[in-house]
Amino acid sequence: MARKDSTENPGRLKQIALTYKMTKRSDPRVGLVVAAVGIVTLGVLLGIGFLVGHPVYLGILGALLAFLAMAIIFGRRAERAAFGQMEGQIGAAAAVLENMKRGWSITPAVAMNRNQDVVHRAVGKAGVVLVAEGNPNRVKSLLASEKRKTARIVSDVPVHDVLVGHGEGQVPLKKLRTHLLKLPRVLPGARVTAVNDRLRAMGDLMSNMPMPKGPLPKGMRMPKGGRMR
Repeated sequence: MARKDSTENPGRLKQIALTYKMTKRSDPRVGLVVAAVGIVTLGVLLGIGFLVGHPVYLGILGALLAFLAMAIIFGRRAERAAFGQMEGQIGAAAAVLENMKRGWSITPAVAMNRNQDVVHRAVGKAGVVLVAEGNPNRVKSLLASEKRKTARIVSDVPVHDVLVGHGEGQVPLKKLRTHLLKLPRVLPGARVTAVNDRLRAMGDLMSNMPMPKGPLPKGMRMPKGGRMR
């Protein structure tokens, strides 16, 4: 058991170090900010401890809370840095969708044109959500076409469309997950499975298609039966 812990911990520490290096490239002040949060948190709790006559107890509590606060702040800044590096790359939205919590069934690249503008599909309790990324002037027509086709297949289910970007009516990549989670839930779990199975059965995915560039999710499979648009 001890041997297992000794092999896992270096891996975790290495992952943290790599995440820190990645974050620091786009957020040079991350180390100072995280350290300041920890010092301030510990200092406040320790100061209160001296005032009430329990510096040891509150010092220990302060150390624990300081570590927790540092982890939270570091996690948020690392996530923001990761989104910043993925921004604008085809496949970035698919990567975000693939990391959604349980309750969503994600199908990357249900439609794509020759310019690698792409539409992904998410099926959950909110219904069907089509997420498009690419050039806004081109991908809107691709998204509209996919929405019409999907609505014909599941006419009794809400079909939402989302265009990833920073323009008017678009959703920034870093807010995509939150946007989907805020959609009203109208379907029970069993219905979600049935809707997803119905959409998959229509064979809308592309075959013999070049893999798009960008951070496509690990292990992504390009199903058979569709067509390039």
